[in-house]
Amino acid sequence: MTARHTTIATPLGDLLLLTDGPAVTGLYFPQHRYPPADGSLGAASTGDDVAAAVTEQLAEYFDGRRSRFDLTLAPVGSAFDRAVWDLLCAIPFGHTTTYGDLAERLGNRNLAQRVGQSVGHNPISIVVPCHRVVGADGGLTGFAGGLHRKRFLLDLETPVGTHLF
Repeated sequence: MTARHTTIATPLGDLLLLTDGPAVTGLYFPQHRYPPADGSLGAASTGDDVAAAVTEQLAEYFDGRRSRFDLTLAPVGSAFDRAVWDLLCAIPFGHTTTYGDLAERLGNRNLAQRVGQSVGHNPISIVVPCHRVVGADGGLTGFAGGLHRKRFLLDLETPVGTHLF
């Protein structure tokens, strides 16, 4: 496959999109806490079908016309990371869950901190909705793109007056 990158303008700033063949491998905010590894960007992409699909689906999401993404995803991580990211994709639009709940779904509530690490290292922001994970008390907790972006995304997805935080 051929790694590529481009930027996509969004209401949250320009996102860095990484792709490999037909798959999305990364979507990073400006000043992302865990940016892509050096040398992983690949060639600059222009007029790419994958980038066009991501751009269109993100625009629909931000306009309130899309609640699920239909993209081929290939995030790179350990088996545990991928299991956590699969759980993130199962969190319904407009809902939140906690790190402890995700750990419990993996079979051991004591894994909440490790789950938090995997959530924080999610390489495909927004599409793999790590912003839907909140603290045990329902409050906003760390977000690799910044808490102001997490709040924006939750506000976008949740009807007024129904937040847990």
